[in-house]
Amino acid sequence: MSNLTLSVSPHIRGKITTRTIMLDVIIAMCPVLVMSVYHFGFRALLLELISAAACVACEYVWEKLRKQPITVMDLSAVVTGLMLAFNVPVTMPIWELIVGDIIAIIVVKMLFGGIGCNFMNPALVGRVALFVSFTGDMTNYSFSRHVSVDALTSATPLAALDKLNFGDFWELFIGNHGGVMGEVCSLAILIGFVYLVVRKVIKPIIPLTYMGTTLLFSWIFGQNQPVLALFSGGVIFGAVFMATDYVTTPFTNKGKLIFGIGCGFLTAAIRCFSNSAGGVSFAILIMNLLVPYINDLTRTRPFGGVKAK
Repeated sequence: MSNLTLSVSPHIRGKITTRTIMLDVIIAMCPVLVMSVYHFGFRALLLELISAAACVACEYVWEKLRKQPITVMDLSAVVTGLMLAFNVPVTMPIWELIVGDIIAIIVVKMLFGGIGCNFMNPALVGRVALFVSFTGDMTNYSFSRHVSVDALTSATPLAALDKLNFGDFWELFIGNHGGVMGEVCSLAILIGFVYLVVRKVIKPIIPLTYMGTTLLFSWIFGQNQPVLALFSGGVIFGAVFMATDYVTTPFTNKGKLIFGIGCGFLTAAIRCFSNSAGGVSFAILIMNLLVPYINDLTRTRPFGGVKAK
């Protein structure tokens, strides 16, 4: 027994790497990208490529100047760039989008130590920074080229819920309306969700809890057409791709449940009681800040051990 050595965790190793996980996320976002191009034209593809390239360049230059190991091949910067571009309208000026990329990578990610050390989702912080700094351009929504319902020609369907009915559900579901590039087609997002769950990249706890809680509290708070509201904003994209970030979400299943409920409650509350129609970004970021406390409250006890104080 004296020859046995107990190494530090993790004790079980596999072939899954950061790169393989990020590649799966990129693949899951491909249906969203295809539908963005379908609805808004090839400028959507241009913005995605420029945003991803800008994030990679920011991370590479930072690590080069700081004489740190180059980590851009893990594809995490690419994912951040793609997600940020999905959170802006297709009319967004390119230089403003690059500003958001710089904030996401340099300020939120690299200044806090790089991947695994950021306490908030970099793409969401970049999105909020752009919204605060360039509100006019961030709300200059373009309409799908295939809009066929009059009510959906408002700025966003979320702003015109009183004019919508369940006959408009299919139009919302496939994205025939205005909005940012990543939120328009719920069908494409859900295809990506199924892929990530099947590949075991994410667990369905947070997305399903987030969407279900948003629906429930939207109804409790008196939201017009709560089901349509769920499919007309950024809730589904946020729940699938933003709220499931490994670094900024709880470790345990119980913690993930609390996190999803908190995101859903805050999203519904912000939508119903503030001037912000969306609230998804702020809801997720607020819950990101609470993750350390959720982890402390829900961490599991080692078998045979005593509860940590």
